[in-house]
Amino acid sequence: MSETMLESMSENTSENTSEGAARRSHPSTEGSSKGSDRASSQTPSPDTAATPPPTVGTGGRLRQPWLQRSLMLSDKGYRDLRRAIAACTLTNFSLMLPFTVTILIIGEVTGALTGGALDINRLWLLFGCGLLAAIIVFFANRNDYRKTYVTSYLETENTRIAVAERIRRLPMSVFNSRDLTDLTTSIMGDVAVTEHLLSHVVPQLVANAISVTVICIVLAFFDWRLALCVFGTLPLAFGAVVISRRFQESLGKRQVAAKMKAAEQVQEYLEGIKVIKSCNLTGSRFSTLDTALFTLKRLAIRFELVVGTLITGSQAILQAGVGLTVFVGIWLIVNKYIEFMPLMMFLVMVTRIYGPILTELTLLPELLYNNIVVKRARTLMAIPVMTGLDEGDFEDFTIRFENVDFRYRSDAEKAVNNVTLTIPAGQTTALVGPSGSGKSTLSRLIARFWDVDTGRVSIGRRDVATLDPEYLMGFVSFVFQDVVLFNDTVMNNIRIGRAHAPDAEVLAAARAACCDEFVRALPAGYDTLLGENGATLSGGERQRISIARALLKDAPIVLFDEATASLDPENEMVIQQAVTRLIEGKTVVVIAHRLQTVKDCPKIAVLDNGRLVEEGTHEELMSNAALYHRLYHLQQQAQSWSIRR
Repeated sequence: MSETMLESMSENTSENTSEGAARRSHPSTEGSSKGSDRASSQTPSPDTAATPPPTVGTGGRLRQPWLQRSLMLSDKGYRDLRRAIAACTLTNFSLMLPFTVTILIIGEVTGALTGGALDINRLWLLFGCGLLAAIIVFFANRNDYRKTYVTSYLETENTRIAVAERIRRLPMSVFNSRDLTDLTTSIMGDVAVTEHLLSHVVPQLVANAISVTVICIVLAFFDWRLALCVFGTLPLAFGAVVISRRFQESLGKRQVAAKMKAAEQVQEYLEGIKVIKSCNLTGSRFSTLDTALFTLKRLAIRFELVVGTLITGSQAILQAGVGLTVFVGIWLIVNKYIEFMPLMMFLVMVTRIYGPILTELTLLPELLYNNIVVKRARTLMAIPVMTGLDEGDFEDFTIRFENVDFRYRSDAEKAVNNVTLTIPAGQTTALVGPSGSGKSTLSRLIARFWDVDTGRVSIGRRDVATLDPEYLMGFVSFVFQDVVLFNDTVMNNIRIGRAHAPDAEVLAAARAACCDEFVRALPAGYDTLLGENGATLSGGERQRISIARALLKDAPIVLFDEATASLDPENEMVIQQAVTRLIEGKTVVVIAHRLQTVKDCPKIAVLDNGRLVEEGTHEELMSNAALYHRLYHLQQQAQSWSIRR
């Protein structure tokens, strides 16, 4: 499960998509079996499928039950929840058996004390019934555990996978408005709340309500007056909790917001620990984290105090029914309205019946609070994913931008402004320009990380906005400047390019990317764990693994985004050799600040402030004496710069 989640959150997910689709149109196809394997591996089983959207019946009414929609349960999860409720109800009723036996034993002993004969055989029979009741309780609790806890853990595992899969298919605009802490909390924290609801709250709450109602009806047949005394305080106790619902929800929302803020600050603190140490940002100089944690503590204490006071008050109101039952029972006995044994039965039962009710009072505020958190996960799952066609061939792999406009946010400046550009198939095209000119944005529009505001981006005459992003990614490989590696083996990190590639092909890609030498020097070779984000490797080694992924994927379109910008000359030379192997026969888009590295490209497109201002070969652009000419000469002058005293 962790690999699925990591792959779905990584920016390198584009390299882990439908390989079979790419090979249908690529000249170097090796057959369709790999593609079908890939497709079958991504098809969720009925038990692990993402939570389906509510089906709509006649009149637009939702067919899914309210509880299933509220907890984001799959059909199987909802069936398991109903079984869990039934199991908890059965457990509650089984617990009444020992009390029934106890009451009968008390009746036998009381009868003997009042002059009757003590039937030893009957006592032994009741003792045997007690043992049998204990066995029934054991098996009922065992069944309860299996139906409640085990199934809830399995369902929330499926929910986490569903949320991760949903995140993987969301448009990149969502990630601009929600930070990593928020998404991590949605996968782990919010789903953990759902797990707690399924295992500790909802089944017990419903089961207790059922068992208490049934027992109340049964007791009313013995004596309605005592039954009314037992349950008369129940509406008052629950009323105190329900009336304060809005106040509890308000405090709960504030506490959830404080948790998110504290988690965000903790993550920022850990990610920036180098800067914090180097700048000595300690104590009062780094008070943001302290403030967030103090606010969380204050709100948590306040919430617990309010809820604890409500629960304690409600329990006191409820248990006043014990005294009321004793008082009224004695009055009824004195006036000879009832016998001693019915009163004894009520007094014994009242101590047992209040157990589930007290549990209800404890769980109800918890349900109200947890519902706030579950709403966050439901909101995430309601965000529409990017969809489109997932079949059909491309005419070729020529990429065209036609009058494209794009903003990252509706209130932001245009990142791409009326760009019309053709990137020929089978050639290398460089995108150059000042920082913030829109180079990286164009490359990501090709892969449909976002949809354009106006205009059209097409590959082989097919509008990318009409294609399923995962299908499209089967034709595109990315090589980023910032490589993301997982805490897994070298072999598995390279295999992300094509999930079911045999070891021989993975090793061949590693050799072609110049990885083999340094990998075999690692302690366990290709089975060496790389640590978090490849912490045990240098920048050049990590970059070569990224190129090995792209080589293994063998997609017809390759996008390089500053892949060699931060490397030393030795590593850059090795990586350039690997890149030469990677781009052979492909449609390649190279984003570069160092113009010296792209001057031999057949086509160079120059961007400035989101606009295409020039295009042509190096010689043509130099003869224009415009922006490219100026940038090139500035870089040549910068190369002669050195530190002087």
